[in-house]
Amino acid sequence: MIEILNPAEVARARDTGALVGGILQALRSRCTVGTNLLEIDRWAATMIAEAGAQSCYVDYAPSFGRGPFGHHICTAVNDAVLHGMPHDQALADGDLLTLDLAVSLRGIAADAAISFVVGGSRPPESVALIRATERALDAGIAAAVPGARVGDVSHAIGTVLAEAGYAINTEFGGHGIGSTMHQDPHVANSGRPGRGYVLRPGLLLALEPWAMADTDRLITDADGWTLRSATGCRTAHSEHTIAITSEGAEILTLAPRSETSAAGHVMVAQ
Repeated sequence: MIEILNPAEVARARDTGALVGGILQALRSRCTVGTNLLEIDRWAATMIAEAGAQSCYVDYAPSFGRGPFGHHICTAVNDAVLHGMPHDQALADGDLLTLDLAVSLRGIAADAAISFVVGGSRPPESVALIRATERALDAGIAAAVPGARVGDVSHAIGTVLAEAGYAINTEFGGHGIGSTMHQDPHVANSGRPGRGYVLRPGLLLALEPWAMADTDRLITDADGWTLRSATGCRTAHSEHTIAITSEGAEILTLAPRSETSAAGHVMVAQ
């Protein structure tokens, strides 16, 4: 299903996106050496509930997972890159952590992910991976203009990742989003320009470039969910939900400074 939202629904999507972005930034500020992944999941659950929103993950049971997922956020560390199931693990200095969050608020979903290094260490490989996915995300967003095609967005993302020296896995990528979390069209992280669905105002897309340092192959953890690099190399993942407008792409999952209090609570307009 490809869903085109009306202006009122896009306005609600802005609220959902701001909530997702605010929660991610609040969680990032709390993640320090010694933080447990299960603790992050509990924080996310509390913030989602306090905002009157619903997790898109707890009951999620797609064909590629051993569902239902049963947690409120994906936490992927080092060689884990996608669908990281929170478990009893404390973060160490220099760990590369990805937080991936999707929630629904008043019937509209938004999805975003951030990768960052925990503690004071800054391993060059990790920093390079993160920056490459962020640049690829920026390129994909810039290409997502009305009248462009999905292949144009995929090509923009893939060009940046390839130029950075990373092999690209197209098995998992971006997707449409709206009243449900995962919709058509699929937005691969590499593709041919001029191909695929034509972007229209009212379409919401979750763009999510991800990369692994020295492979394009994934393996699945025993938990049936967490996807890791086949070689054990480090990984990174950046994601925003955007709305196609008559003027271009609007990023919905940025975190306005006013959305997150000093105490880490996230507010959203009711």
